[in-house]
Order: sequence, then C-alpha cells, then structure tokens
Amino acid sequence: MALEGDYAQEKTSWVSDQLAKIDETGTTAAVDVAGSKVVLFTYRGPKSGKLHRRPLMRVEHDGAYAAVASLAGAPQNPVWFTAMLRNDEVQVQDGTSVVTGPVREIHGAERDQWWERAVAAYPAYAEYQEKTDRLIPIVLVEPGRA
Repeated sequence: MALEGDYAQEKTSWVSDQLAKIDETGTTAAVDVAGSKVVLFTYRGPKSGKLHRRPLMRVEHDGAYAAVASLAGAPQNPVWFTAMLRNDEVQVQDGTSVVTGPVREIHGAERDQWWERAVAAYPAYAEYQEKTDRLIPIVLVEPGRA
C-alpha cells in the first residue's frame, strides 16, 4: 500500500534535483551517485506527519532493502535515521517498482552481512566508516514481512 499525505519540502538542493528527476521520469534509474544505483525511501516525519523522501544507495537482497545511515562519515547519524525508525512501515521505490514494508535497525552478524552488501554496492561506505568513530547504523525495510 502506498503512503499517502503531504510531502515535506526538501531543503538540500542536490536531493531536490534528484527527486525532481525521479518524479519527471517515474523511475529511480534516472539518477545515480558516482555511477551507483539509488532507491527512494519514503517515510512519515514523526513531528510534522508529512512524508519525507530520501534517495539512498541501492542495497538490496532477496527483496529487502538496507538504508545505510552514513552521512558521509560525519560524527552524527543523519536526521532521517531516527525519523525512519519511528515508522511502522516505509515505502521503497526501486526503478519503477514500489513496495512497502516494516522497518527496523539491524545489529550484530546480520548487520555485518548487510554491511558487506552495502560496501559492494557503494565502496565509499568503507571510507565513510574509517572517517567516524560511530558504527554506521543500517536500517532494513522488509516488504512482505509482518
């Protein structure tokens, strides 16, 4: 089921440009980051109730999608990380396909396995981890899982 409601205004120009291109073409294939594919995560802001859209690197396995909270190796987590986890379900657009599923942060061996997939999909994640003392969190969206 698609999420419905008003969308929050995107404040970052390059993200706004990516969203406009996705909206114009109807597919996430219209944008990339350094040649790597992206998917579009949509979640509801816990304070505003508005929908937020975040294009992030495509890290997918068996229909599940990882959102890597790297913030390019900054010392803090991105704002979307906490906001996304306050949702029961998150929507993911991959190409023209749109799925919705429950969201959770992953830890331990499960996180380690997804971290390997993330670095394979976007090698810069390894550099980002070296730049920060925090363990970069990973959020998993699992369509079809109750």
